[in-house]
This record gives sequence, C-alpha cells and structure tokens, in this order.
Amino acid sequence: MQIIANGINIEVEDHGKTDDPAILLIMGYGTQLIAWPMDFINGLIESGFRVVTFDNRDVGLSYRCEGISAPGPIRQVITKRFFPSRNLAPYNLSDMANDAIGVLDALAIENAHIVGASMGGMIGQLVAADHADRVLSLTPIMSSTNAPGLPSAGPAVRRGLIQSARAKATTVEEALIAGMAFSSIIASEEGRAREGERKEMMKIALERSFYPAGRQRQMAAIIETGNLRPKARTISVPTMVIHGTDDPLIPHACGEDIAANVNNARLELVDGMGHDLPPSKLPLMVEMIAGHCRAA
Repeated sequence: MQIIANGINIEVEDHGKTDDPAILLIMGYGTQLIAWPMDFINGLIESGFRVVTFDNRDVGLSYRCEGISAPGPIRQVITKRFFPSRNLAPYNLSDMANDAIGVLDALAIENAHIVGASMGGMIGQLVAADHADRVLSLTPIMSSTNAPGLPSAGPAVRRGLIQSARAKATTVEEALIAGMAFSSIIASEEGRAREGERKEMMKIALERSFYPAGRQRQMAAIIETGNLRPKARTISVPTMVIHGTDDPLIPHACGEDIAANVNNARLELVDGMGHDLPPSKLPLMVEMIAGHCRAA
C-alpha cells in the first residue's frame, strides 16, 4: 500500500497483528522490500511481532527523485576527501532515516524495533541515534559505521559495486545479467548454490521495478553521509549487531566496529553467511532477533 511519509510516497507492507509490538525492517542499497524472505517475516510474526517492510525512496514502488542527478561515485569520493563540506548528493541517509520515521507516523506506530540490512543498518543507526524516543531496540545486519580505516571489499567486489552504482544497464535483461554476476560475488556459499532461486527473485524484482537511476542516488547518499561512528556512539537503545563471517562486501570487522562503538551492544557472528540472507540461517536469525526484541 502507498502512504505519505516524510512528505513523499512510500510503498509499505504491514504484516501480523496491529496490536503486537512492531518491528520495522529497513532494506539495503538498491534493494526492494520483497528481498526480505517471507520465512523470516513469518517467523517474526509467529514470535509475536507486527512486521512492517517498505521500499526506500528511489527503489521499488516508492518515490523517485526524478530529474535530480547524482555524481559519479569516484568523483564524489574524491571531492568529499578534499572538500568534506561540499554536498553533491540529492539527499543523505539522514533523509532516509526520516522516511523510516515517517512510515511509523503514517501507521500510527508510536515506537518500534528497528532491523536494518546493509545500508538499512546504516539508516537504522541514524534512526536510533536521532529518534531514540521512537526506537525500542536496534539490530543492524551485515552493516557498518563506514568509519575510515575499516576493512573494505576486495577489488572484484568494489568494481562490481561501482558498476552497479553507475547504472549502465538499459534493459531488464542487462540488469539481470549484471545483478546475477554481482550477487554471485557477494553471496554465501549456500546462496551461490541456489542460483535458480536467486535468478527468479531477481526477475520478480526487476519486473516489479526497473529503475537504475535510483541506485546512483542511493550510493551518493551513502558516500555523502560518510562516517557514522560519531552517531553510533550516541545510541542508547538496546542494540544487537548480526554479521556473517563470510561477508565479502562488508567484512565482519565492520559489524564489530558498530558493536564496539554502541554502548553495551551485543555482537553475533553467523558462520557461513555472506552478504545475503541464506535460508538455512533464517531460523537462527529469527530466534536471535525475537529474543533481543523481547528483552529490550
């Protein structure tokens, strides 16, 4: 369903009983709400939670910032290095955090548990830091503070990410080929083995929404926002950090950095998980997140 959040249209799905405690799931860079596995959502519902998912701005069926161009990622990184106060991005992750709060407002949810994957975990840190009164707990998954000096992805992964941000695909077919190649690089061994399932899900997502320009602006938002470590240090809500030991895109040291900078944060490393949500790990993740939310 479409709602108005933070002054823009946002596509939302609301699962479970409205009187159960709410969990707001925030998805990552260039990824639609349908990427949250239904087994994961249903597991949280069965654990007694209302689960809300949404498309971030510039992805899926939510608001598109048409006509506002984003800088190339390499140019933006170089510019920010030498001119840190210069803003080249149409928006930043704080704007996207305000979108998430707008979703809660539109659904009349006073406060919620925040769970974010990858970029969604970065947005989640900003939600928890800047809107603590609306947050019951925080769970960043496969995310980072983006602090200088943290380990980064290898050259092949970085090339794939930059190519994705440049949005060279002009057709669904080209996007599918590029997407499959990149997902093969960052997925867990289990995810790579499920090639048919990955391809089918990617086709469904591209048929639902093919909008490469939105990925460029979301990447610009990540670069523009930069180091989240100062924000992480102000987070006071109960926090659990989940990260895969085999993540090639955002190495697990980045998740460890979130846990090290958030007061009293708990760190859970998941063996064999890459930058994906492999089916065999979902029951464990549901158990950990449901337990964390109940204890908050």
